[in-house]
Amino acid sequence: MSSAAKTRDIYQGLTDKFLYNDDLNSIYMLLALYDIEENISNVCPIYTCSRDIRYRIKNIIKDREDAEVISQNLSIIINEDINKLELCFYLEGYKNGFNSPKYINLLEDKSLNLMNIEDIYERQYLFHFNIKNESIREFKYNCFRNIEKEKSTYLDELISTFANKVIKKKISNLGNYVERQLKINFDMYNFSIGEVDYSLSEKEVYKLYKLILRVLKKHLKKTYKEAFWIAINDRVLMRYS
Repeated sequence: MSSAAKTRDIYQGLTDKFLYNDDLNSIYMLLALYDIEENISNVCPIYTCSRDIRYRIKNIIKDREDAEVISQNLSIIINEDINKLELCFYLEGYKNGFNSPKYINLLEDKSLNLMNIEDIYERQYLFHFNIKNESIREFKYNCFRNIEKEKSTYLDELISTFANKVIKKKISNLGNYVERQLKINFDMYNFSIGEVDYSLSEKEVYKLYKLILRVLKKHLKKTYKEAFWIAINDRVLMRYS
């Protein structure tokens, strides 16, 4: 096995331990390896998945009187898992962009056509955000389109595997994670006390799972692409630092 293949296996092993075994040391080791082996240190993901999911869950179960409680608790229960997955997608996108000479060279050529070398030396950001130049916007669009064409199936499979192994189980067993609450039922002649049942029907579990999977695919592929784009911009700037 080549050195590059061994390194990929190490990266994948650490990623899996972080995602599936809740091993925080693995992500620290992974970040350290990126820094040492790849010279990658500028990793700043913006977590957006959980927020969008939280807003959408309630609509799926809006006919239940406990919809608010369920949406809040389910969002909390899966929040850490989703953030971990989002971090891994950012890292994967950034690493692949950082090691993509084709796009780095193309962006450098376009940058030199728009500004002189001294301007690049002085910049903290290149075309990371708020792109005003039409040719750069088109280049970014084509970059994202190629990623979608080349990576979409692979990324979808990663998301589906994680969601099926981790997220689906937590949706199905929601009642085991929610703190037990008592409910008093009474009328003019009688009353009773019982535990509130937060369990979900098979149909509700299916609909919630499909919703979350759809949102994950939308956001995480965008996370991957944006990280890729930031990385090629960072790499161009590093050539002039």
